[in-house]
Amino acid sequence: MAAAAAAAAAGPVFWRRLLGLLPGRPGLVALLGRLSDRLGRNRDRRRRRSPWLLLAPLLSPAVPQVTSPPCCLCPEGVHRFQWIRNLVPEFGVSSSHVRVLSSPAEFFELMKGQIKVAKRRVVMASLYLGTGPLEQELVDCLESTLEKSLQAKFPSDLKVSILLDFTRGSRGRKNSRTMLLPLLQRFPEHVRVSLFHTPNLRGLLRLLIPERFNETIGLQHIKVYLFDNNVILSGANLSDSYFTNRQDRYVFLQDCAEIADFFTELVDAVGDVSLQLQGDDTVQVVDGMVHPYKGDRVAYCKAANKRVMDVIHSARTRQQMLHAQTFHGDSLLTQEEAAAAGDRRPAPDTWIYPLIQMKPFEIQIDEIVTETLLTEAERGTKVFLTTGYFNLTQAYMDLVLGTRAEYQILLASPEVNGFFGAKGVAGAIPAAYVHIERQFYSEVCSLGQQERVQLQEYWRRGWTFHAKGQFTGTWRPRLPS
Repeated sequence: MAAAAAAAAAGPVFWRRLLGLLPGRPGLVALLGRLSDRLGRNRDRRRRRSPWLLLAPLLSPAVPQVTSPPCCLCPEGVHRFQWIRNLVPEFGVSSSHVRVLSSPAEFFELMKGQIKVAKRRVVMASLYLGTGPLEQELVDCLESTLEKSLQAKFPSDLKVSILLDFTRGSRGRKNSRTMLLPLLQRFPEHVRVSLFHTPNLRGLLRLLIPERFNETIGLQHIKVYLFDNNVILSGANLSDSYFTNRQDRYVFLQDCAEIADFFTELVDAVGDVSLQLQGDDTVQVVDGMVHPYKGDRVAYCKAANKRVMDVIHSARTRQQMLHAQTFHGDSLLTQEEAAAAGDRRPAPDTWIYPLIQMKPFEIQIDEIVTETLLTEAERGTKVFLTTGYFNLTQAYMDLVLGTRAEYQILLASPEVNGFFGAKGVAGAIPAAYVHIERQFYSEVCSLGQQERVQLQEYWRRGWTFHAKGQFTGTWRPRLPS
């Protein structure tokens, strides 16, 4: 904590020294430079801005209009959020089909078990696949399941689709690509590996920025793992620490065919605008698709927007029709009648809205919904925010400080930040986040809002923290310096 306090006191001096250590590191220099500039602007504007914070809800985007009035047949709990179904598909499931996992080991074992019994499809989207023995165990599970599906008396048409980021998945000589090549070589008709390449990394910039630092330009960050009709929504990557001692959140949705279909289509859509890994470790674009960094950027982004939005619109239409049939049909069945008719699924009491954010493609649904929810938070509402990297946008900071809701914000302590103890410049990153955190907390205190906005830190010996939801461990108050 002494290092954190020193970083907070040093302010811009800390950043100038940090930037001075980076000759020949243009990507990281640009990233840290933007962060430094932003911190300076925030400090200079703090006093000028404060009186206007109470106007934040009035200046933020209005809640999207609900195109149809609420109905008495819909479960009461959906009314407050049903406007979101105008933007994305709405999925109603029974809470008996929702299970929250609590540990990385449980997440890893569940994935292996689900792969072993998959019959029709395995879809995995992640930033990257690691290269250690646990990751190899996961690949071996996929290989074994594919082999069994082909040798069965009645072979199943099992398909495996994996979506990763190109730059992160290509880092180093042994990487995500080399880990997956044996699957592509053995089962070329059954395995697809797509590598998303940001359209912002191109031309001279792509040639000059070195490996690892090129990942600061843009990434594929979807984390979803599905097996037939079972889905795990998570923030965890396919890497050993996420299977052992890196806390994340994991929600397991069992027997949810509509949700599994949607995420399969979404991953397929992003895969279609990505580079396709070949058995010889080369990559190719899908026939008819614009190349992400060699082709025209505007044309590529327009095509990608259409491909992804078509999936969202199609799923939204399907779910609206299902909603109408379920709650607005001429002859609504009771649960007993539905069971007698062969539908044994429990009535929905949980509603899921998958939010999508793909800024290069001008898809900002997550941003719209998050800002709207924060804007509409009234007195008496409790908002829980969790992040492993505290770096709120200015708009979000203004909303937190300008609304009347109570906020509990859970952060990673410096010791559980994934960069803590790292060599070189990366080792200073936890102190940088503490600097941002202390600056924000100072604003909270200057406005007399420390009772309404509370910051807490996650700490657990020997662990790191990456969650944005479910968490375990020790909380401790962040005290002012």
